[in-house]
Amino acid sequence: MTQISEFILLGFGDLHGLQFFLFGLFLTIYILTLMGNIVILTVVLADNSLHTPMYFFLGHFSFLEIGYTTTIEPMMLRTLLSAHEPISILACACQFYFFAAMVATECFFLAVMSYDRYIAICNPLHYTSIMDYWGCLQLAGASWMAGFLAPVLLMVLIFRLTFCAANEIDHFFCDLKPIIKLACTDTQIAETTSFICTSLFALGPFLLTLASYIHIITTIMRIPSTTGKQRAFSTCSSHLTVVTLYYGTLGIVYGFPSRPHYEDLLKLLSLLYTVLTPALNPIIYTLRNKDVKVALRKMLQ
Repeated sequence: MTQISEFILLGFGDLHGLQFFLFGLFLTIYILTLMGNIVILTVVLADNSLHTPMYFFLGHFSFLEIGYTTTIEPMMLRTLLSAHEPISILACACQFYFFAAMVATECFFLAVMSYDRYIAICNPLHYTSIMDYWGCLQLAGASWMAGFLAPVLLMVLIFRLTFCAANEIDHFFCDLKPIIKLACTDTQIAETTSFICTSLFALGPFLLTLASYIHIITTIMRIPSTTGKQRAFSTCSSHLTVVTLYYGTLGIVYGFPSRPHYEDLLKLLSLLYTVLTPALNPIIYTLRNKDVKVALRKMLQ
């Protein structure tokens, strides 16, 4: 019953010689993700025409994506080169905390961005008074604060558990389910707290986002002209695509049954929201957004 001092990340296991190819692929995706989000941040800051609430929140979201991917992907790249990557319990706790905090913060920002679109489309006459400078600052500050407070209790409960004997995490980062599975003491309180935290800080913002889009779609359908409908929908299509990708991938991974014969599949599905979705978001916001494309073209010229 000697308590362990470090975990071993097993990563993707034996890849039969594919590890160098996957390392190059994921490193390229990581660099492109960073570059894409840095470009969006630069464009939003540099172009005065994008100094609006929607792009203010988009800048925060891009900054979050940079931190989110940097929390996960460098360690994932190391596990590709070393099949058994050691990580101290403190480092594992830090990675879990920042990962969970940024997931929660992204959920809040997606809800705030959908609220912004709701006010713009459903209540346009009051938009400038509701989404003024101080209103945007308060919404952004509340999102950051709530997101980084959300996983504190859960992290304390998980890493106060006793870990002994088994110390191999069958994953490429310190995720919730693989860590709890290694504990050799009762995990009921930690699991219950995990369910409550997920309900409050992921399901809550999702329901707010869903409610906003129900009102938005209802309002758009009442617009008599087809051109008016297309113009209204184009202002929120990029955000709606990101919301669908983000919650869709999270729902698949964390709603999937946690059974031993599904572990390899869960690791592959985890790549969706840790690697693929952050890489696609900058593309969605540039290719499907006319204002960003115009601002980017001006900056390049």
